[in-house]
Amino acid sequence: MSSEVTLRSAVRAEWIKFRSVRSTIVGVATTFVLTIGLGAVICFAVRSRWSSAGPLRQATFDPVTTSLGGTLFAQFAVGVIGALFITSEYSSGAIRSTLAAVPARGALVVAKLVVLVSSIFLVAQIACFGAFSLGQSIFSGVVPTASLSTGPVLLSVFLGGVYLTALTTLGFALGLILRHSAACISVFTSLLLILPIVTFLLPQSWQNAFAKFEPSTLGQSMMTPTAPANSLSAGPATLLLFVYVAFALGLGVTMLKRRDA
Repeated sequence: MSSEVTLRSAVRAEWIKFRSVRSTIVGVATTFVLTIGLGAVICFAVRSRWSSAGPLRQATFDPVTTSLGGTLFAQFAVGVIGALFITSEYSSGAIRSTLAAVPARGALVVAKLVVLVSSIFLVAQIACFGAFSLGQSIFSGVVPTASLSTGPVLLSVFLGGVYLTALTTLGFALGLILRHSAACISVFTSLLLILPIVTFLLPQSWQNAFAKFEPSTLGQSMMTPTAPANSLSAGPATLLLFVYVAFALGLGVTMLKRRDA
């Protein structure tokens, strides 16, 4: 059997596993609910309090970032999807059967990534564009709105989906490294939630120096048309996030090849 056919077969098998696992269905549904649903709640809250907002807040208001506010919660859902896509096989022992069917471990990772990244990218883009459109509808007539016909706005919404997809891949990479669902989810949550809290406790000069390199801050930079103060712009932020993911993925693949199942 040629390598091309083997990879195609591996992708087909991984797709069957991905769409038939309950955690995937729940995770995808949760991603939609958090991105669109919570985004709508945030937008309604802003609309209801707009008249009482101060001049400075109104002048600096960002309708794009606000409508995508649900991604700050959805990022945990997509991370869990990525982690469980590999750790569930270790916890059940199915990884032995998987490696027996696809002995080339590098090819196995590629097959899993093809399924995971393409699926979550589509889900994330639909969720982000849906959240943006709904948010602008809620703002209409009361709160300033933004349009996808504006290049930076379109890029910000698109990069919102890219951010969620990158975090899914990061969760998958951590799963390759740690091989345990609870440990993987704990580390992933710490990177996105605990690390910013720790940084917040540092002196202001240290916060300005380090906070902009945190994954969650990079995501905020990616999803706003104008780079926040003391933060990277969308392009460098996206590139740095990809570097983080590539490093974790490279380490995970190396450990997968060197360790027993």
